[in-house]
Amino acid sequence: MAIATRTVADIHVPNELARLREIAYNLWWSWTPRARRFFSTIDTALWATYRNPVQLLINIEPHQWERLIEDGGAFMSDYRRLVRDFDRYMSPETTPFQQQFADYDGEPIAYFSTEFGLHECLGIYSGGLGVLSGDHAKAASDYGLPFIGIGILYRSGYFHQSVDSDGDQDHVFANYDFNRLPVSPLQSSTGRDLVVSIDLPGRDVKAKVWQLRVGRVNLYLLDTDIPENDIADRPITSQLYVRGREMRLCQELVLGIGGVHVLRELGIQPAAWHMNEGHSAFLNLERVRGFIRDGLSWDEAAKTVAADTVFTTHTPVPAGNEAFDTHLVEKYLAEYAKGVGVETKRIIDLGFSYPEGGSQPFNLTALAIRMSRYVNGVSKLHGEVSSHMWHHLFDDKTAADLPVDYVTNGVHVATWLGHDMRTLVEEEIGADWNEHLTDEDFWAKVRDLPDKELWDAHNHQKERMIRLVRSRLVEQFARHGKSPDEMREVSAVLDPQALTIGFARRFATYKRAGLIFQDIARLKSIIMNADRPVQIIFSGKAHPADMPGQDLVRHIFNIAFHSELAGRIIFLEDYEMRVCRHLVQGVDVWLNTPRRPREASGTSGMKAAMNGAPNLSISDGWWPEAYNSKNGWLISDGREYDNEEMQDYEDSSSFYDILEQQVVPAYYENREQGVPTDWVAIMKDSMATIIPAFSAARMLTDYTRKFYMPIAQE
Repeated sequence: MAIATRTVADIHVPNELARLREIAYNLWWSWTPRARRFFSTIDTALWATYRNPVQLLINIEPHQWERLIEDGGAFMSDYRRLVRDFDRYMSPETTPFQQQFADYDGEPIAYFSTEFGLHECLGIYSGGLGVLSGDHAKAASDYGLPFIGIGILYRSGYFHQSVDSDGDQDHVFANYDFNRLPVSPLQSSTGRDLVVSIDLPGRDVKAKVWQLRVGRVNLYLLDTDIPENDIADRPITSQLYVRGREMRLCQELVLGIGGVHVLRELGIQPAAWHMNEGHSAFLNLERVRGFIRDGLSWDEAAKTVAADTVFTTHTPVPAGNEAFDTHLVEKYLAEYAKGVGVETKRIIDLGFSYPEGGSQPFNLTALAIRMSRYVNGVSKLHGEVSSHMWHHLFDDKTAADLPVDYVTNGVHVATWLGHDMRTLVEEEIGADWNEHLTDEDFWAKVRDLPDKELWDAHNHQKERMIRLVRSRLVEQFARHGKSPDEMREVSAVLDPQALTIGFARRFATYKRAGLIFQDIARLKSIIMNADRPVQIIFSGKAHPADMPGQDLVRHIFNIAFHSELAGRIIFLEDYEMRVCRHLVQGVDVWLNTPRRPREASGTSGMKAAMNGAPNLSISDGWWPEAYNSKNGWLISDGREYDNEEMQDYEDSSSFYDILEQQVVPAYYENREQGVPTDWVAIMKDSMATIIPAFSAARMLTDYTRKFYMPIAQE
């Protein structure tokens, strides 16, 4: 889709390297090792500092290009190969989508999400929802699906976490210079920046539109921090998940209404509209307004909108859904209601979870469900839970009818598969592995990999993870005022030979980061064993408004650094995509302990499993679909207790038993030439079963076949 953009970065590259700018502005480089290596060769120190090719190219001095071009030809040869790889990806002879839907020549799918986690240099994500959105866009690009994304370009993004010496979480917000990021402002037909208007009470708020290229996919991101807006409206798109409820509502009105306006300005009429979570649900109301202006009645317009809309819910508990005070929503929708010729109450009723339930908030999930044709959860269990929670919103359906379908989440393998594992797969199984992501027979060949080579590849990734953890801890300890001797001791933190467990995710209380500390004495007896040591790395943020979550951060931090378990428990601050990559690629086991059934899906465990790290998990989210007794371990038996203390006791007891009696022995026993053969067999089964079933390629195919094409081909 050729849409004009404006150049904003001060980048000067020689004519011989002119294509570098184009590649730098396409996130294809983020999941392509050769591209990242090439940018690193330009200036290793700058790349290590920024990990952002736009920022890198801005800072290169002219004389550096002369040196590189004249280095004997290797640099230019690598450049030409990089360009060939990029062109082959961007313009293949055919794509998987074209092979499966050869006759389709319709409009693209429009995918709305309040956050996109694509790479750590773009801080417009907070965690799992955003990373899923980013993986969805990458998979759509790989698949060749006509697809565009709509989101927000946050000036300050989500916060960076800093934990002080007492364990208190501090919130540090960046101030991003968009001119130094791989985003470009769109141009209107007049050559000026493309700006859309969103009508809010008493004023129009303007939003500038930026383009972010993700392979073959375009994302369009809205930005209200522009001079055309009143100073009070410019911060609407400042912070992701801003604490103030009215500002959050304004943000979601900008996303939904502004996103529809962007597509109109671009002349795009999507074949299907996909809302990833309820944050963008106001797009339905804006679309209804457009159809009413075209002459339809409210009922006709609402039916037309629902007919081509898909809604994905990610929340298995009522309290987790985005909801606002009814009077606040009335304030913002009263003029809208007048304009479409209906009473405000009729619109407000669309957002009530229980139609005759008296006083209740306006729930965006309820609004999205009522105005969508297809509704899905993000795992089989979550689809069932959501059907029970929301069945009363579906005419003539009960929970037993499972009115909420499901598409289990998946992850973008090329983004999350570690360098050494990827190299081993390419050399031993096939360099074309990315074309066989859903082929179970192809990935079954993992079981034939030489044990030692697989074990060595894993240990190389583990060593790389340990180096990152140590480096981060030095920075953390320096800020805490630790002595030079104490910081030198960091070089001995984490034993590369010890069984290493990872637990990294948002520190919401239902995820129970502290579950394993229910019986400190028993945990100590297991992990402090000198012959069979165990070490556990924790990482994760709590939302600035989540005080219980911050208490949990403090609790884990103090255990890690101020208790008898210090040295075997590590807390790594500021969890983000780079830290995540190192952890999922380097740990031996991935731990997951949510309170069932509150984990809608989860994806971090998929990333770890694809790198040979088996899961040790509660039977929640995606794990009940994946577990086969040979590819990991199941904590407890899936029973749910009304008493949370009893649930915690049973689950923690099961954890201790499995860790002590199964996990530790499998890791340390039956070694041949240093290779734990029983353990490697579990690693192989983990990779062979998880990659084809839980890749984003499989997820994208499911969405296409179940929802997108049934709508688009009508």
